[in-house]
Amino acid sequence: MSMTASDFNKILRTYDNKQAKNRQSEKTRQEKVFNEIPKLAELHKRISSISLTSIMSAIEHPDRKDYYEQDLKENLALLKMQKKALLIENGYSENYLDPIYDCFDCNDTGYIANQKCHCLNQAIIDFSYEQSNLKTILDKENFDTFSFNVYSKEKDVKLGISPYDNMRSVHNLCMNFIKTFNTDFKNLILYGHSGLGKTFLCNSIAKELLDSSHTVIYLSAFQLFRLFENYRFHKEEEIVTNDDIENIFICDLLIIDDLGTEFSNAVTKAELFNCLNTRLLNKKSTVVSTNLAPGQWVDQYSERITSRIFGYYTSLKFIGSDIRMNRYN
Repeated sequence: MSMTASDFNKILRTYDNKQAKNRQSEKTRQEKVFNEIPKLAELHKRISSISLTSIMSAIEHPDRKDYYEQDLKENLALLKMQKKALLIENGYSENYLDPIYDCFDCNDTGYIANQKCHCLNQAIIDFSYEQSNLKTILDKENFDTFSFNVYSKEKDVKLGISPYDNMRSVHNLCMNFIKTFNTDFKNLILYGHSGLGKTFLCNSIAKELLDSSHTVIYLSAFQLFRLFENYRFHKEEEIVTNDDIENIFICDLLIIDDLGTEFSNAVTKAELFNCLNTRLLNKKSTVVSTNLAPGQWVDQYSERITSRIFGYYTSLKFIGSDIRMNRYN
């Protein structure tokens, strides 16, 4: 997964905090029961003492290492049974003094045998949701809530296909984009009039990839160019950090919504080309949605941006009439 070292370190620091919090909880519990049950404190000291004695004996007499290890194992088992009995007698759970972990699979380290634990993967997903600008909308707009029924089944005379059948094709291509995301580098451009579901599908794609531990950044064209503008012209104010810009270039998927609605000038065109071209060179996928038809791209942007988009992106055309009212009826 692509994320900055700074981002990843932020997540790992939460594991340090978990460990510190839980060690403090263990210490508080231990002090409480040791004060209430002096015999329990004595047993604890005995466990520490015989463990140290056994280790030292094994070092001094390596030929009898197995004997000392077995003797220690038997003694510890007996003492631990006595500890549990004392806890139960005094109204505590037998596991009250066991180590405390948020995740017992990795013991709050984030790793199991040098592999990321499921809890760390989930933490990365949660972080990605926060960074994607999509957290609140994805519960409403996803493939589970997507409906073909809002599209007309009446065939378009000029195109020879109905909006319903066209959307079936578009939907299949989007699903294939997700299915082969890790093995087949692709980019998508979703274009058509307003209100045909382009943003909805962008959100649905984003959710699927976020849920499979990929980093996704979702920005409207206005937001994207505002970021670049603030970074370029207001750097001293640190409105936008280096990490913010780096994330745009290295995230697994960048979604640019409503491209073509922004105020376009030489600077925005240069920034757009640099962004798209860099991601192409690094094989980082991008999804673009726009109301612009292919013939309008050259008028809005330069020839090299247009060739980049339509030369290296799969074009998905949306047809029909505004379906927004149908979707919520």
